[in-house]
Amino acid sequence: MPDRPQAVPTVQIDNARVIVTEWRFAPGAETGWHRHAHDYVVVPTTGGELLLETPEGERRAALVPGQSYTRLAGVEHNVVNPTDHEVVFVEIELR
Repeated sequence: MPDRPQAVPTVQIDNARVIVTEWRFAPGAETGWHRHAHDYVVVPTTGGELLLETPEGERRAALVPGQSYTRLAGVEHNVVNPTDHEVVFVEIELR
């Protein structure tokens, strides 16, 4: 399988309480495998679908602009944009 392009993170805020990062995924882009060290909130700014590769297997997650969701620290996955358009969200990590 060819290497996937990397999603582009832009840290907007990084202070004692939060880390706010905008994530931009070109078609086919991925984050790479990672484990979240903090509880976090995701705020989608575009619609689309993400492929989540997890230790338990693959699953799909629909993104709806403005429809936020939260996850607890410890989540481990690789996030991939399987669509043919850019997908963008803002991630807010709580310290």
